[in-house]
Amino acid sequence: MLISVRKLCKEYDNEGVITKALCGVSFDIEKGEFVAIMGPSGSGKSTLMQLLGFLDRPTDGKYFFEGNDTAKFSDDDLAFFRNQKIGFVFQSFNLLPRTTVFENVELPLLYDERKESPSLISEKVHAALRAVDLEHRINNFSNQLSGGEQQRVAIARALVNDPALILADEPTGNLDSKNGLQIMRILQNLNRDGHTIIMVTHETYTSEHAKRIIKMLDGNVVEDVKVAKRRFADGEKELLK
Repeated sequence: MLISVRKLCKEYDNEGVITKALCGVSFDIEKGEFVAIMGPSGSGKSTLMQLLGFLDRPTDGKYFFEGNDTAKFSDDDLAFFRNQKIGFVFQSFNLLPRTTVFENVELPLLYDERKESPSLISEKVHAALRAVDLEHRINNFSNQLSGGEQQRVAIARALVNDPALILADEPTGNLDSKNGLQIMRILQNLNRDGHTIIMVTHETYTSEHAKRIIKMLDGNVVEDVKVAKRRFADGEKELLK
């Protein structure tokens, strides 16, 4: 089991005004799953993503990651898990401007306490860019790329540490349909190769590329189902189960 959450809650205190963003969320995610989390604005899906990515701590409930009770993690532990175990893909790409593709992708490796050799770092960056078919852009600056290419660089950056989990927050939200489909093709291929992916999206069409959909409303899980008629971005009728 990669992830297990039980009665997960998150409250925010704004000058005495308590806002409940999550209210008793429970589910399990196995290694190798591709899960879409859906819900309207304010449903709690972004808060859930922050908790799963160790960007915040829950107010109550339990979160187990690879069998570890994350409530026992120190801040340093959380930072380590964010760097080593989680790959983040954001809607707005979050690339460094006026910086090369190579430098953007290598960034997580620079925060790695193992301080790997330059040759190994270069090898990992090239492999990550190869996975998203952008190795030929390695020396370009990020502001020289199209939106679709920038998102592919962001996916490569998420892959470079070979994380246990890829968290994709609205990965097609800023893209046209053609580039959005290309991103879904990459995510499906990564999942087929064994990567676990959790994707937040408000688009039904995008969510149907996942294997499972968790729907949220008012901080609760209201539906958790397997995708009956899955869409395949590469046009194939069937991928590996």
